[in-house]
Parts: sequence; structure tokens; C-alpha cells
Amino acid sequence: MTASGIRPRAAPTTVCAATLRRLERAAGEVAGACLAAMATRQSWFARLPAEQRAGVQLVTQTGVANFVAWLGQGHAVGATATGRGRLTAEAFRIAPRGLAQKLTLRQTVELVRIATDVLEQRVPPFAADDCELQVLSEAVLRFGREVAFAAATAYAGAAEDRGAWDARLEALVVDGVVRGDGGDELVSRASALGWNPSTAVRVLVGTPPLENPPERLGELRRSAVRMGHSVLVGAQGSRLIVLLSEPPGGSTQADPISRIAEDFGPGPIVVGPVAADLIAAHASARDALAGLRAVAGWPQAPRPVAADDLLPERAMLGDPAAHRRLVEAVVTPLTEAGGELLRTLAAYLEGGAALEACARALFVHPNTVRYRLRRVSELTGRLPMDPRDSLVLRAALIAGRLQSAGGLDEPSARV
Repeated sequence: MTASGIRPRAAPTTVCAATLRRLERAAGEVAGACLAAMATRQSWFARLPAEQRAGVQLVTQTGVANFVAWLGQGHAVGATATGRGRLTAEAFRIAPRGLAQKLTLRQTVELVRIATDVLEQRVPPFAADDCELQVLSEAVLRFGREVAFAAATAYAGAAEDRGAWDARLEALVVDGVVRGDGGDELVSRASALGWNPSTAVRVLVGTPPLENPPERLGELRRSAVRMGHSVLVGAQGSRLIVLLSEPPGGSTQADPISRIAEDFGPGPIVVGPVAADLIAAHASARDALAGLRAVAGWPQAPRPVAADDLLPERAMLGDPAAHRRLVEAVVTPLTEAGGELLRTLAAYLEGGAALEACARALFVHPNTVRYRLRRVSELTGRLPMDPRDSLVLRAALIAGRLQSAGGLDEPSARV
């Protein structure tokens, strides 16, 4: 209310019908100017395939037409959020499905900025007077902001869809490795996730994190990438399975497995042996899962623990691969060395690990026993005097005897 008592005239919030008709007739020309500016100001735009340029053209033409409709509905200065969102998001809803996968969000924002600049130059001259000039200038800025938000929303939705699809695909790959699936289907799925199927891999199994699983598993992935590894993660109920690549040049850290183990849940973590490639990773997964079932038999097991360090416990659970590994790692090299080493080891362990008693039983000097036990350690990597290693060696002797007596099925037929 002024001093004279006359209420001032409110500023218009839209433009007249004649101005709208002129804008509608010029919409195609304005859209063409936007596309020409995109090609001029962004060198990569001209290198896009014709299909993708056509997609951008469709989005641009729809956006300019929607801007005119936006004005006609009185959205220049104030309107409901639903109306704004419907018109600004429509251009991205009708865009070709693959366009968001070909253009990055940064590139799309650059194109929106160019289109907004062109609208700022081309639209205001259509105003019938100074009031409409102000309305059109504000409308371009507001519409450009809404389009930018719509673009960000569209890309966020596409990212969520891709993330959900990748998670399902990742779960299928991990499940395929566990079940022993092979062939082109497994390789194709892994390749779609960016995994190199020919790289060496080992499998880790444990429990999923109890608190904030998505964040902890995300940190596990980031840690692996920082150390130069690729990972595929699958949570299967109460167990977490991780496929960890072994880069040809080695990891950038001395012990990447210990770092990755920090993001597992509580309880033991078992690490399978290195497999040559993704198809062969089933053997690593099989050993790791067998170790996870048997690790309760060794309460002092380190975390993480190698599946091969759980061979005695796995053998007691009837794991044929563990029987075979024990024989191959202990009995076979000692037998090939002449047989005296195997007899000496058996006498030493079964005689209570007493050096003098073993020497008397074999009718040899104690120094001969010491020498033979040292050779056993060199050939097997196990110290007969160490309590844990002596358990492994004794289990290997028993497995070898059972195999020789035919008490074990052919391991390869049962794996």
C-alpha cells in the first residue's frame, strides 16, 4: 500500500498468449541453436556416434518444448514441485536407455549449461515488454536449474539400477565359483564386472560384518583396489565369500589379506590356495570352505588361516582333498628320498618324540636321527619337534597308510 492508498500492481508471473505462440513456433530453431553450440563448444560432441547425437537431439528438443509448456502453465516464477519435476524430468525419461551409460554426468551437465546459455540469448528477445523480459530471464534460469537437478536424479537412478544389477551379477559369479560352474557363462559374467578371468585368484571365507555391512563391504572393496587387487564379494547367509585377484606384479602391500580380513565379521577366516584363473578358483573355494568347517578343531588357529594349515582337521572330517594333500606334501617326498626318512619320522613321532628312544628303536646313532629329521624338515617344510607340525606329519603318515591299504577312495573321484 502506497502513501496515496493505492495498492501497487503485482509483478506478472507469466507471459501473454502471443509471446507463448511465438516461442512455440521458434522452439525448433532454438533447439537447433543449442545443438550447434554444443558441437562448437565441446569437441567430443562431434565425435559421438550418430545414434547418441540423435538421443541428445531428442532430449534437447523435448527440453525446449517443455520450457514453453512450463511458461504456459505459469511456472516462470512459482509453481508446485510436482509440476516442475514432471516437465523437467520428461526429457530424460524419453531419452534412449543407453544414453546415460555413454555420456558421463559431467558431460551431461556441460550440455545443460550450454543449452541454458543459448536460451538466455534466444528467449528474452521474444518478450513483449520489460515485464515479460524479466519473467523470461528468470524463467530460463529457474528452468535450467530444474533441468540440472533432473539430470542428476536421472543419473543417480541409473547408477542405482546398475549397482543393483552388478550386485546380482556378482552374486551369480561367486555362487558359480563355489558350485564349480565353468565355461563361457561364468567368464562372461565376470568380464561384465570388470574382472580379468585369466588372472590368478584365491578365495577367502568367513562371516559377514555385523554392523553396517554395506559400508564395511564397501571399505573392503576400496582397500583391495588401493592395494592393486580386484575383488568379487558374495554374502551367502552366515558366510562371506571373497574372490581376491593376485596381480602379476604383486600387491602394493606386504600382507593384503590381513588388511581385507579387518572388514569381515567376527570368527575365523580361511584362505584357500592360489588358483590359476577364475575357472580353477572352485578348488580354492572348496578348500577354503572345507577349512571353515574344520577350523573349530584348532582353537588357536590364526586369523586369517590358510586352508592348507588345517589339513589334519579337514582330514578328520573326511575331506578327500586334505587326505591327498597330506600324502603329496609329506609321504610322497619322504618315500622318494629312500624310505629311511619316513621310517625315522614314524619312529620318532610314535615313540613320544624322544630322540634317544628313536635312535635305540632304529639301532642308529642319535646324530643320525637328528640328521634325518633335519632332512624331513627340508623336504616337507614341517619341523617334527614343533607341536603343530608334528600333528600335521602324524596325520600325513596315517593318511598314507590308509591309502596304501586301500582304506581311502581315490580322492579325485570324490572331490
